[in-house]
Amino acid sequence: MAGENALKSREVSAMIKQGFIPDPTLSFSPSRTNSIVYSPSSSPSKTFPSPPPPFPASPQSQTLTQIQTRPGQSQTLYEMMSEEQNRESKLPNDKRRKLQDRVSKLLDEAPFRDPNWGGPGDVRLTVVARDGFKASMDVHKSVLTEKSRFFAEKLRCDRGVSHSVEISDCDDVEVYVETVVLMYLEDLKRRLMGEGVSKVLSLLKVSAAMMFDLGVMSCLEYLEAVPWSEDEEAEVISQIDHLQLHDPGTEVLLRVLSDPSTSVRTDDIFVSLLSGVLQAKDDKARREMKTLISRLLKEASDDSGRLDVSKDTLYHLCHRCLSSLVLCLSEATSMDENQNRGVLMSEITREADNIQWIVEILIGKKMGDDFVKIWADQKELATLHSKIPTIYRHEISRITAQLCIAIGRGHVLVPKETRFSLLSTWLEALYEDFGWIRRSSRAVDKKLVEDGLSQTILTLPLLQQQAVLLNWFDRFLNKGDDCPNIQKAFEIWWRRAFIRQYSAEQDDSQLQITVCDYPT
Repeated sequence: MAGENALKSREVSAMIKQGFIPDPTLSFSPSRTNSIVYSPSSSPSKTFPSPPPPFPASPQSQTLTQIQTRPGQSQTLYEMMSEEQNRESKLPNDKRRKLQDRVSKLLDEAPFRDPNWGGPGDVRLTVVARDGFKASMDVHKSVLTEKSRFFAEKLRCDRGVSHSVEISDCDDVEVYVETVVLMYLEDLKRRLMGEGVSKVLSLLKVSAAMMFDLGVMSCLEYLEAVPWSEDEEAEVISQIDHLQLHDPGTEVLLRVLSDPSTSVRTDDIFVSLLSGVLQAKDDKARREMKTLISRLLKEASDDSGRLDVSKDTLYHLCHRCLSSLVLCLSEATSMDENQNRGVLMSEITREADNIQWIVEILIGKKMGDDFVKIWADQKELATLHSKIPTIYRHEISRITAQLCIAIGRGHVLVPKETRFSLLSTWLEALYEDFGWIRRSSRAVDKKLVEDGLSQTILTLPLLQQQAVLLNWFDRFLNKGDDCPNIQKAFEIWWRRAFIRQYSAEQDDSQLQITVCDYPT
């Protein structure tokens, strides 16, 4: 122990000679004094991470310089350097004044300044910012050692010994002062109430650095109870992870973390949400939730680390909507003309809109290929469709238009047989309903549909292009604007068929491969 004290004494003496700390006999107390210089950036312990904010101005009417250079007290090189940094600081004067005012107020109202609290402090604690701004306070060793495991370790000296402790290179002096004030309070929760999340995170960081366990727990209890903004949420997660507060920090993070072993399967949640939207009774709320769910699903697919709705779930919902649509059309075709078809027709529109929404999600997730074949095979549905008045059925043809746009953009890749089957089953219905689609829905871009249909037709073999486009030519002459205008596709087919005719020439050249063996 004697050897250790001698070593410490030599270290302190060396620092005094170098001018970085004052002579203890001049700077603090007539009794023996221990001086400790601590920098957050070189913390001695893993559990004592780098403390953040530093301390501002000194108490009451005393200036910073008056506190640090009392009469009869010599300035050290470190103090002169600090004053120079203060003069040259880039911090605007008004901002520094406000900081000084806040710290002065904190110190004026601090419990350790109350003469009735328990006598004068026996530890001079100074906090120094990186820009040289500092604040000093006379605090009580009994409080520091009781509340902070760091100070309990560093201030293990006999009674009657006064200490001078300096914490340097701090980010925010104000937060350090407030953390020391918290050590004197019984009801920390009340003190923290009303503070911002960022401020409490700073207090948490300093409390952890000082090994002030009660302060750490109080900050965590506060963070667990208050709401966070999205930016604050990221800050909370980052700070708790950085401080490695595993057990107590887990309670705070429960609102953002789930235990996979106890959580509901993601697909089950998606089925519930999507089914709720598909069956919603309020049209306005249904539209809003469709937009919301679509956006959330897009975010999930953009982030590969997140769980996402499965292809099986989406196709299950598609088949359910198709079955319901077939049933509605069957009922509509068997109704008497005198019966009120309004309710049933609105159901047809709703189911068609539901399918469009699910198909949009499938295409966005690059899972729409199978649906093209499913839709091309709906011969019964296409037959029923032709028996329903156009005013009620045109939403069904929008599904065909949607698929043609996706094929034309290359977002859906299906064999030529499937593409031709799609047009064979549904192109006539799209022609019949195009006028209503164009007039009744602002969400439909006429040119987009025409371009998608043109590109889809042009992906077919040349003879199939010819059959489709000659049929369109006759229809367009009779229907005009009520028929899609795909004359651009017609021109391209014409040039392919009659102007730029391509015939594969026989290539007599053959690829020759020679294998040579080399001795090993």
